[in-house]
Amino acid sequence: MKILVDENIPYAQALFSRLGKVKAITGREILTRQLLQADALMVRSVTRVDSALLDGSRIKFVGTATAGTDHIDQDWLAKVGIGFSAAPGCNAIAVVEYVFSSLLWLSQRDGFSLLDKTVGIIGVGNVGSRLHQRLDAFGVRTLLCDPPLAEAGAPGNWQPLEKLVAEADVLTFHTPLTRDGPYATWHEVDSELLAALPANRILINTCRGAVVDNAALLQALEGGKKLSVVLDVWEPEPVLLLSLLARVDIGTAHIAGYTLDGKARGTIQIFNAYSNFLASSESADLTSFSPRSAIGHIRLHGVIDEKALRWPVQLVYDVRRDDTALRAAAGQPGEFDRLRKHYFERREWSSLCVETDDSVGADKLIQLGFSACHCSD
Repeated sequence: MKILVDENIPYAQALFSRLGKVKAITGREILTRQLLQADALMVRSVTRVDSALLDGSRIKFVGTATAGTDHIDQDWLAKVGIGFSAAPGCNAIAVVEYVFSSLLWLSQRDGFSLLDKTVGIIGVGNVGSRLHQRLDAFGVRTLLCDPPLAEAGAPGNWQPLEKLVAEADVLTFHTPLTRDGPYATWHEVDSELLAALPANRILINTCRGAVVDNAALLQALEGGKKLSVVLDVWEPEPVLLLSLLARVDIGTAHIAGYTLDGKARGTIQIFNAYSNFLASSESADLTSFSPRSAIGHIRLHGVIDEKALRWPVQLVYDVRRDDTALRAAAGQPGEFDRLRKHYFERREWSSLCVETDDSVGADKLIQLGFSACHCSD
């Protein structure tokens, strides 16, 4: 059994070697001759998997260690009988914490409180639902927009996008990228939406670059539109619009979901799926791949309010680090991918244990995802 794995999928060598012979490959440069000799292919979002890539190969299973699947032609895979698995929700917590870190930094820079803002969440799946839960736990008002879920009768106080555009102080997008159908998300943020968006709003995109028409956004900003913009994904990648990067408030290299924990979840999910496909008894879980946090624990005194929360959040992950890195590397060939390939070992908030003498605050920290406990001394 020969298994090709993207060289940037963590723990893939150790895991998939339990099922066969593993060969690491470059995701953007897969060769036909490599596919002719392999039985399975494990990729990330940089690899387009379709008939053009796999027709004539002997590949029987494809796994993508990502939550998104717009780079996979699932209909074609099903048609020719190739097994498939994605990793839905693997990086959801990481993306939520990226958004939270960005909002806390913007609130600190601009002198506002999140508690005075309304956050509009577009796309309430694995990421959007978790973001809603954490914002709600913190006391932030949210508006939810997910037309497919609303049409399916899913419980929720669903609102049309127009209401979010008119009323929300923050618009954060967590949709898949779809080009067809009644709920296509390609260029959902276009010149018309941007024109309707009131001034001084915050626009965040961490899902897929083309959900936002980058050219239209640049035109709006160059035309004097007053927005705070957070972009982790771009149109196109890896060659992004440098003039747009210069105008956004936070710009990062498609790393919102790049925690060590989230990456490990993705690898484990497709490993277990492939093991099941082979009817193997091999399995893995996250506890085997979670090293101890370098920070360990901290102690907070007093009420856990927005100001107090900034320290543990930025201690675990400060989004400014990634913003600085992208700006320093932008325009240099290969640097976008290099930033992703050599990304630091970022952890999730749960890796930090917070002791606090605020019993209510301890409960709030737990709801936000930290490991927390109340101590009276």
